[in-house]
Amino acid sequence: GTHSLKYVYTGVSRGIDFPEFTAVGMVDDGQFVYFDSNTMKAVPKTEWIEKNMKADYWDTEAQKFIGSHQAFRNNIQVAKDRFNQSKSTGVHVFQKMYGCTWDEEAGDVDGFDDFGYDGEDFITLDLKNLRYITTKQEALITQANWNKNKAFLEGKKQYRTQICIERLKKYLQYGERTLKRQVSPQVSLLQKDSSSPVTCHATGFYPSGVTISWMKNGQDHHEDVEPGELVPNEDGTFQMSSTLRVTPDEWKKNLYSCVVEHPVEPKEENEIMTN
Repeated sequence: GTHSLKYVYTGVSRGIDFPEFTAVGMVDDGQFVYFDSNTMKAVPKTEWIEKNMKADYWDTEAQKFIGSHQAFRNNIQVAKDRFNQSKSTGVHVFQKMYGCTWDEEAGDVDGFDDFGYDGEDFITLDLKNLRYITTKQEALITQANWNKNKAFLEGKKQYRTQICIERLKKYLQYGERTLKRQVSPQVSLLQKDSSSPVTCHATGFYPSGVTISWMKNGQDHHEDVEPGELVPNEDGTFQMSSTLRVTPDEWKKNLYSCVVEHPVEPKEENEIMTN
């Protein structure tokens, strides 16, 4: 399968009851390290990282995140200026997601470096062509500066295709029992009352790769379907749902079923659970 190591940094402008900066590290979508600007500490989130890493690792990680916190303060200010919001007292959010993926079977590696501002894409790394791309007018200055700095681009490539991959493989080794386990989803159809939408809910599965689709009388059905986000559970497994809007009449007259595909064991469900 394909494995990933990624970090998500979130900086918010001041004035809300949320840390100014948070950083989360994830292997295969499961958190293993957490940092925020309130505590200024890198905290282990899994047993395997805690057991295998010495104190200096946590200090180094914390220093990296503290440096990024400082940079993000500046990033938010720059973005506010670019978007003509320098006087704005509202909450603004700057995000960065970076890391790498490794296909264990094929050996292929890939990497990413994506930035977002106020919930929209800002600028992103095109690793294959080693350049940053953007559709935002406000990011053009950044794009020009980054793309003419060849050493900067080479550094991005080296981290994503070598350093990050080495770390990912090491983490997979440390956490093998947890990270290579396979748990199939429990699937249920839920509905508040007969005129409410029907939700297909899959939970407790690992790894995170799952697709939920709907069938109507044996045919793929895409109308009036609202897919949900992947959400982590407390125990390190995942949950996901997909909602179908359908009239009680339609539901009675046709056979609808929800199909959940997961590497461990695909499941199909067509009976709504009643309270």
